[in-house]
Parts: sequence; C-alpha cells; structure tokens
Amino acid sequence: MNNAELAVLMLLALVGLYSPVAAVSSYIPVLQPVDTRQHQRLALGLFVNVAAIAVVTILVGEPLLELLGLSTAALSATGGIALMIAAVPMMLGKSDDPATGAGDAATVPPSTSWRSIVFMPLTFPLTVGGATIAVLISFRAQVTGVTGVLALTVAALIHAAITGLCVYVAGHAGRRLSDRARMILDRVAGILLTAIAATLLASGFTRLAVDVLKAMGVH
Repeated sequence: MNNAELAVLMLLALVGLYSPVAAVSSYIPVLQPVDTRQHQRLALGLFVNVAAIAVVTILVGEPLLELLGLSTAALSATGGIALMIAAVPMMLGKSDDPATGAGDAATVPPSTSWRSIVFMPLTFPLTVGGATIAVLISFRAQVTGVTGVLALTVAALIHAAITGLCVYVAGHAGRRLSDRARMILDRVAGILLTAIAATLLASGFTRLAVDVLKAMGVH
C-alpha cells in the first residue's frame, strides 16, 4: 500500500471515528450560549486546534514512542483495537447518544465567548480523543520519507477542515436531522471503521510476528 492510499485510509478512519452527523448533533447544545456571529470564529478555532494536534502527533508521535521504547507495530495494533472498540457499538447501533454527554460537559452561562469553549469541551473531548491520537500515530508508523509524512499531513488538515465545517453547520442548521437518519449513517460509519480497524490489526500483528521471528534469528 503506497503513501497516498494510506493517507486516504487514514482520512476515512478519522472521519468515520469522528462521525460528522453525530458530531453536528453533539455540538448544538455547546453552541447555544454562543452568539451566532461568533460561530465562524469558533469553526476556525476548532480547525486550528485539530490541525495543530494532528500535525504535531504525526511529526513527533513516532520519535516519542521510540524514546519510550514502544514498538510502532504494537501501536498500530493498538490503534486497530481502539478503532474496533469505538466502531462495533456504532455498527450495532448501540453507541451512546453523543448529545447527552455534550450537554453534561457543556454547562456554560449564556452569552459565553467562543474562546471559552473552543478547546474544552469542543476540541477535547468532543472532537479529539485517545482513539484519534492512536489512529494518527499508527498510520504514521506505516509511512516512510517526507512524501509519506506530507500525505498524512494533508489528510489530517482535510479532517480538521471537516471538523470546522461541522461546527459551522451545527451553528446554523440546528436539529433538523431525524433520529432514524442519524442512526443509519452512524451504522454505515461503524461498518467502515470496523473494516479499517481489522486492517490495522492485521498489519500490526503481522509486523509484531515478523519482529519476534527476527529477534529469534528466524529468517
């Protein structure tokens, strides 16, 4: 699999894990106290935050792992497990309603500034979580050279742009999507995520097995 294909696969994994339809509904209660004139700045702020976290993770994540003595193959498998845990409930229609958690996390006073919510809870935990970081590092472990890193960076920036767009849409669309439509789209995203998770697991465990055989002197 070449660098471009890995970048596309990473983008699909990030978008599937993020689940834009569910994200829009979870953003709505967070945005209610914010003046509509600030929604554009809020969307731009989320884009900057997500892009910065993703790019730093891609550039520094793997060297940090080496410093800690962790295997990239093991992390690739871990990313697959994290994706699988998140994806299977979505695929089976048993995931929690993100709007519920968002409402609890976003108890803010009326007329609040967009800066007060752009990082928490909007960026974390509603947009970026541990599974997102694991996916970024696990895909970084599979590319080589500047071209591969650049491809992943472009994919990460596209994902960041999608998150900003979702905030903008949430601020203007409100709750117009039916529960049934959201459930169907979440299940489709869950199926896609489960397939990608299986790919990461197979790749990670295969490389782990190869590393063990090499350490044992088996060629």
